[in-house]
Amino acid sequence: MEKTVATNKKARYLYHIEETYEAGIVLTGPEVKSLRMGRVNLADSFARVINGEVFLYNMHISPYPFSREAQFEDPRRTRKLLLHKREINRLAGKVAERGYTLIPLRVYFKDGWAKVELALARGKKLYDRRETIKRREEERALRRRYKGKLR
Repeated sequence: MEKTVATNKKARYLYHIEETYEAGIVLTGPEVKSLRMGRVNLADSFARVINGEVFLYNMHISPYPFSREAQFEDPRRTRKLLLHKREINRLAGKVAERGYTLIPLRVYFKDGWAKVELALARGKKLYDRRETIKRREEERALRRRYKGKLR
């Protein structure tokens, strides 16, 4: 059973998603409790492969209010992600190519473990984003038009 804690809504708008991976996150106890409360923000976060390990940057986990040690922790600290070696090697090869980046799409709990859905993505150009908005508006107008005719 999966319980989604947070989603990165801007990611699908700003990037073309090529592949997704499920990764575990190395967290402290108070961070897990904060995650369960939904006190996490994925905006502006990204991942990098360094020396055969994957690290997540800029994910903000608010300090757990009932923990003394959590008050002294940096909410945006770098967190290690847990992936299989072959997945890390594949990601490292793809990210070395021009234009690819690793973006977290969502944070969730699966069987009690905190996981992050990591996407191998390529940035959209401005005209691609405008095209996405235009297509969404057209679909919305069509749905509105046909909604009245069905009744």
